Amino acid sequence: METNDLIQSRSRRSFLMTAAAFSVAPSLFGAVPQFSANSRRRILAYIGTYTSAVDGSANGEGIYLSVMNPSTGELTLPQLVARTPNPSWVCIHPSKKYLYAINEITDANGSVSAFSIDSISGSLSPLNKVSSEGAGPAHMSLDATGKYVFVANYVGGSIAVIPILEDGHLGAAVDVHHDIGNVGAKHATDAPPGSFAISGHDKPHAHMIASSPDNRFVIATDLAQDRIYMYGFDSSTGKLTPSEAEPFTSLPSGDGPRHFVFHPNGHWFYSLQEEASTIAFFEYDPQRGSLKHSATISALPPGFAGTTFASEILVSTDGKFLYTANRLHDTISICSIGANGTPSLIGETATRGDYPRNCRIDPSGAFLYACDQRSDCITAFRIHRESGKLDFTGSYVPVGSPAIITFLS
Repeated sequence: METNDLIQSRSRRSFLMTAAAFSVAPSLFGAVPQFSANSRRRILAYIGTYTSAVDGSANGEGIYLSVMNPSTGELTLPQLVARTPNPSWVCIHPSKKYLYAINEITDANGSVSAFSIDSISGSLSPLNKVSSEGAGPAHMSLDATGKYVFVANYVGGSIAVIPILEDGHLGAAVDVHHDIGNVGAKHATDAPPGSFAISGHDKPHAHMIASSPDNRFVIATDLAQDRIYMYGFDSSTGKLTPSEAEPFTSLPSGDGPRHFVFHPNGHWFYSLQEEASTIAFFEYDPQRGSLKHSATISALPPGFAGTTFASEILVSTDGKFLYTANRLHDTISICSIGANGTPSLIGETATRGDYPRNCRIDPSGAFLYACDQRSDCITAFRIHRESGKLDFTGSYVPVGSPAIITFLS
């Protein structure tokens, strides 16, 4: 990993100057900053933050909006557009008219909030809020038709299917499943030497839920049970039925499957284990809705020892590279994807921030952004299309306790 002292020095000065401006900026609640670039190329970035402590700092106030420059990757100073508790995951509806956010409340049932998006300014107007049917929702996604929201409730150990009404409002959940069964070991089987990444294996903890590329199946991870669940999905009713071919796939005890991603070809599936910091590669059978394990690699450099928590996994838009975020190690790992789908670690890049909870690639596939929760900033990297490597752009964007960034173009 190469370091350019001059760039870092300038980046630190840039961050301090921007942070100062942020601290004295007048409240522009609902207003959207603009680039002078062609508005037809405008890309909006919505940022969910922590407003009360769950895992680290809580300096956010809700959902923020920034505008991305598609040429440079620069983000304008984020402005608060919705006050809502712990919107730690946000999704845009396929119609681009609505935004949905979980409210990660851990001491009671969480909720999902619906907002309408102003097509001119990008500002948000609240529609309604419904129960997530479990405490501490940690992830949400939309089915391919835009008719349902899927929610994984981490603390409650449950998943729920919530209908989206024609006007964008949310209805009450039409299906709820609770994870039942034994949990894995306290210490991950494949953890690095000296690791104390031992959280989460006390009771079932649903962590992610999303539909398959063809929308016929729904996949959900349970970190504590070390399982990836497979459900048949009825898009007419929203009901989930455990897959007859394979109700669940097991990972090594204690490794903790967190997030997963499909390759653009729809047949390769990658699961990221939070406590082991490993990437498991599976071949996905779209007819049976089943997974066949092919390989597992570490998301960390050779020789690493100590504690780190893997958080996010992405595939580049061209399907050539795989990226994972590593909290405490504070890096983005870079893997090439072989002709048979097997990932190989080829390098890493420091996030220039603390505790990258989420990373996301912009719609053009040219930039990757890291949400550094504990250092209250988002950092931007240009993606090299040929090598997959990441170059820090020198841009720090100050925002309190960022949990996720998502784009609307």
